[in-house]
Amino acid sequence: MEETIRVAVIGAGGRMGREVVRMVMEDEALKLVAAVSPSAAGVDAGLLAGKPNAGVIVSATLEQALNGAQADVLVDFTVPAAAYSNTRTSIEYGVRPIIGTTGFTPEQIVELDKLCQDRGIGGLIAPNFSIGAILMMKFAAEASKYMPHVEIIEYHGDQKLDAPSGTSIKTAELIAQAREELRQGNPNEEETIEGARGAYYNGFRIHSVRLPGVFAQQEVVFGGYGQTLKLRHDSYDRAGYMPGVNVAVKKVMNYTGLIYGFEHIMD
Repeated sequence: MEETIRVAVIGAGGRMGREVVRMVMEDEALKLVAAVSPSAAGVDAGLLAGKPNAGVIVSATLEQALNGAQADVLVDFTVPAAAYSNTRTSIEYGVRPIIGTTGFTPEQIVELDKLCQDRGIGGLIAPNFSIGAILMMKFAAEASKYMPHVEIIEYHGDQKLDAPSGTSIKTAELIAQAREELRQGNPNEEETIEGARGAYYNGFRIHSVRLPGVFAQQEVVFGGYGQTLKLRHDSYDRAGYMPGVNVAVKKVMNYTGLIYGFEHIMD
């Protein structure tokens, strides 16, 4: 029988963190051993997820949580400003980081990969854990080989801190790998209001919509002579990300180094 994977959750008091705590507690192959949330420090972690007594008291800091917890994996759904520091701390403790927070620079990813390699542990940074969103990215990269004129429109709630979203950036990166750079639009076009054409990436544009009442959607729009192709993914509930997080927790035990993008471990 395989050993139970010991999981720590940082951001356990947040909306995504609560879902992670619930997912871990409902899977017999996983065991919640630590939880971090400054706003909920001192309470039983199970209460955050509406579950019976978890036997894990929420810590105020990551260091406090990891000391003595003997965690195998850390799941982080916090904020971009804290994610890099959290990831470094996790690796220093020999705990495999699974990061659902965006905002890492390419240089930071390279650095963190080396730290994981040095410690002999795996890690994952994933802008999106939704299976449907990952399929949308794969399909978009494939379509861009045949319809290279493309724009991305992503929609999130007005409390999202980063723009463009990590999902749209990852989608753009995959498209850029599949097609040559192509500067789109009229070469003489002019923005009469700055930013009207969106963020520029590899010749195409990314548009970020931030509105109350919106959860998470993304459209990838391809244009060709006499036709358009639209790929769209809609997320309606945070629970939809949990099957992907569950897969990541289990697969991160079996490789070394930091992987960027959930699509690399789907198969």
